[in-house]
Amino acid sequence: MGLWTPLLLLLHLAVCVSLPAPANVSITSYNMEHILRFWPDPRTPPDARFTVQIHSTRKQRWKTVAECAELTAGQTCNLTSKLKDMFGYYLARVQALRTNQTSNWTSSNLFHPLEDTFLGPPEFSVSGCGNCLVLQVRDGPGTPSYHNEELKDLHKEMELNVRRTRDGAEFRLKQSYQQETVISYLQPGVEYCVSVSFKSFINRNSVPSEYRCAFTSPPPPQHTLFLVLGLLGGFTLLVVIFVGRFIYSSKVKNQHLPSMKFRSQSYTCLMSSLTEEDGVTT
Repeated sequence: MGLWTPLLLLLHLAVCVSLPAPANVSITSYNMEHILRFWPDPRTPPDARFTVQIHSTRKQRWKTVAECAELTAGQTCNLTSKLKDMFGYYLARVQALRTNQTSNWTSSNLFHPLEDTFLGPPEFSVSGCGNCLVLQVRDGPGTPSYHNEELKDLHKEMELNVRRTRDGAEFRLKQSYQQETVISYLQPGVEYCVSVSFKSFINRNSVPSEYRCAFTSPPPPQHTLFLVLGLLGGFTLLVVIFVGRFIYSSKVKNQHLPSMKFRSQSYTCLMSSLTEEDGVTT
């Protein structure tokens, strides 16, 4: 029993000084901005701090991130400036710290900046041009300056989702990235909505933009529409009246023709009779 007591005491002390390890360590990336997140264990004391290390498969060593050496629960670590190699593979790990106490390390999954970042949508405006729409496209915001050139390589292609507001009919277009894009062969005077997203052969993680809507050609003002409808109605009424009078006049004329013909024949007979009588008398 005497031999087991010190061993049990040492084991008890080891358990007491050990902190529970963090959980769910992950790196999320949006437009080449890389953020590390983790969840503290529920049993972790409130005064515990957390430190972060990164590992490059090319350098084969762990390196402490000075800016994230004493994080508190709920804080994140921005690794954008540390993961500059777009073609490299990285690991990150987090450890809980307290006076005379540490936890085990918890590592993230293998992270590849070029493949794992999400491509955010571009900023763009849309306007009508008769039977077409014109899109003015700009790069998406939030891109780290030292990744601008690399990110342009991922913006080689755009996907446009075009929806007609009237009935919800839609179609998609894929084309190379351009500052100005024209969508042709649309119905004039009809509202269309467009959503844009970047596509890349290397990276398929794209976030589509919200829909922006415009009429292909501006719809007429409401008072102008009422005026046109009123003029059209008045013209139609005049045509109906004219046609009606023409039909009525034709019917009246046809009804008087037999009477006039009969009168003409009677007058002719009378004149012939009088002429004959005058000849006999003579």
